[in-house]
Amino acid sequence: MDERAQQFLDRRRVAHLATVSSAGAPHVVPVCFAVVGSTVYVAIDEQPKRFQDPLKLRRLLNIADNPQVALVADVYDDNDWSQLGFVLLRGVARVIVPGVEHLNAIATLRQKYVQYRDMALELRPVIAIDVQQVTVWGQLDG
Repeated sequence: MDERAQQFLDRRRVAHLATVSSAGAPHVVPVCFAVVGSTVYVAIDEQPKRFQDPLKLRRLLNIADNPQVALVADVYDDNDWSQLGFVLLRGVARVIVPGVEHLNAIATLRQKYVQYRDMALELRPVIAIDVQQVTVWGQLDG
């Protein structure tokens, strides 16, 4: 990933994570994320979820069935379409549990999102996406 794409992603607060079920059904959710090198980390936070057990979340079940995922972060300006831009990442997702990588991911996510500082993220899985392809389009400097 080049520096311009990295800086664009560092400025974005939300992206959309796309996973696919074993039956081929797409599933897209907005996520908070942080990029470290060629890996993207996505926390499973304490916001209300349909299931108490985070491992039953559709995105995690899909990753278990098919680890190929996509994540897109964009900028949109309704008044000036010359300012539109996005970075699309494709890669292989892993669900990480407590350990060194998990702790480092949580620390990075907490640095970016103050809301995570009061959440017990240590007790929850984190999605790690090992980026294999980066697509950049449009205005990334804003």
